[in-house]
Amino acid sequence: MPGMGGSPIELTNPLVVALFRHSLLITSAFWILGVGLIILITALASRRVFAFNLSPRGLDEPRSRTYLRWMFGSLWLFAGALQFQPSMPLGLANDVVAPASNGVPAWLHAVVFTGIGIWNNHPVALAVATAWIQVGIGVALLVSNATVGRVAAALSVVWASMVWLVGNGAGGIFSTVNSILFGWPGASLFYVVAGVWLALDQRRFARHFARFTNRGLSVLLVGATVIQALPSRGFWRGGNDNALTRMSAYMTRTPQPHWLAWITVKGGVIAGTMGGGFNLLVIFWLLVCAVGLWFAGARGWRWPTRTLVIGCTIFWVLAQDAAIFGGLATDLNSLVPLAALAWCADPRERAATPRTGRLPHEMRSASGAVAAAFASAMILFSLGAVIAAAASPSENTFYLARNGSASQVRGVAPKFTLVDQSGASYTVGEHTGRFTLLTFLDPRCYTDCPLLADQLRVVRSSLAPDAKIDVVAVAADPYHETRSDVRRFIARHGLGSVRDFYFVTSPDRSAMKRIWAQYGISVTMRSTDRMSVHSDTVFIIDPSGQIRWVVPDDPLASWSGQRSAVAELMTLLHSAGLK
Repeated sequence: MPGMGGSPIELTNPLVVALFRHSLLITSAFWILGVGLIILITALASRRVFAFNLSPRGLDEPRSRTYLRWMFGSLWLFAGALQFQPSMPLGLANDVVAPASNGVPAWLHAVVFTGIGIWNNHPVALAVATAWIQVGIGVALLVSNATVGRVAAALSVVWASMVWLVGNGAGGIFSTVNSILFGWPGASLFYVVAGVWLALDQRRFARHFARFTNRGLSVLLVGATVIQALPSRGFWRGGNDNALTRMSAYMTRTPQPHWLAWITVKGGVIAGTMGGGFNLLVIFWLLVCAVGLWFAGARGWRWPTRTLVIGCTIFWVLAQDAAIFGGLATDLNSLVPLAALAWCADPRERAATPRTGRLPHEMRSASGAVAAAFASAMILFSLGAVIAAAASPSENTFYLARNGSASQVRGVAPKFTLVDQSGASYTVGEHTGRFTLLTFLDPRCYTDCPLLADQLRVVRSSLAPDAKIDVVAVAADPYHETRSDVRRFIARHGLGSVRDFYFVTSPDRSAMKRIWAQYGISVTMRSTDRMSVHSDTVFIIDPSGQIRWVVPDDPLASWSGQRSAVAELMTLLHSAGLK
């Protein structure tokens, strides 16, 4: 109802969740199974399946590379599993990505909000594709030590780079409150680094991985130390003004196990009590690890890696609250992949012999080939789903979350005769063989009615010029129902160019009230009010004069929300045969 401030969208709206789960677990699973079987049969016919993972170079894979594959394959798999959470379609873009864009440069802000718009136009399709592509990358990395794994690693670089830039707002590197404790420089950046190394051939990996990774992490930790020492970050303050104390209090509002919330809160209390002393400990830990990692290769030290991993684990709980609860977590946050990357780059692993499996090579090859076939199918399906979504009209997901399904009915549309904006008489259904798209608008409204009017304009422009449909708006304001009011509304909201559009009214207030009542439209207004409060409903009336659908339409004041409502109306009109 205009003026009432409609209720916010529930992220776990049952209707949207049902659509998401059906697409995720039934429709997409069917396609993945079919494509996977085709890949597997092709591999069997070419006999390549019997050589999977059995190349001399694959069997000689450096141990550190094996661990890197396993760790980041598992992280990708877990990140994909988190995308199965039912709140992802409606919540990821607006509740995760949008807040991450605060403080970024204008060019990046534009990129991020373009991504948000694309997601919100296709939330179910893209949520499904995101889940399966990440699971597919994870499985491919876990099971393949050769070509398939390298291709998956290269794809992970592209995907993680996009996530880092658009989804993480460049990992907070432009933020004035960033800290390595709070996710800087972005978890997905470590996925990018790991993917680059895994995409390289194994000889280059063996020669350069440990040294370059440790030196790179050392430089990163020095940068983190400088940021941590800045007074503006708030870690030198005591009491409740301490940045970690504030963050822990904020994070524990998220639904999570009681023991975890207790640990996080206690950590925040300790940081606030110690004030600058606690920050000195963090800075000391970062500097010690930075210096140790820089010299680890030459000295053969293991303690820098272990010190970094232990500290990352502690602060993953205290400062990042384990990062997996609340229904909108997308990964384990930055400290876990940082620790995984450091652990795999341990200099002593460089000289370790390749791992040998307990199962015979042939058995591992066959099982790996099957898993890789279906992982490839997941990736191919996801890429196809993204392309198909980009080429298709917007989904009606946000409409359904806001309004529920349209009601299909069979009832005679009440007849009425009123005067349109040009002063001519108009009777609903007077044009033989035409549908009628009917709604009720307050010509003085400045909230929902302009949004509904825009939907009518877009719907009519999306249909063929000769489409057999009248677009009718009935005035829903007992004190502002003159033709001059109607014409002003038409001019203000660009309805003058809409084909076959009629905004009808009458000075007879009792006649208008009767029409509102016949269509079940509640209109409430006092003479001193600026606009009325009325039901937001659209009726689709077929050429026989029967109401075909009653469409509740409390509009969302966003581009994607409007597009979603238009998609619902267009779906219904197309199903009725209008093009």
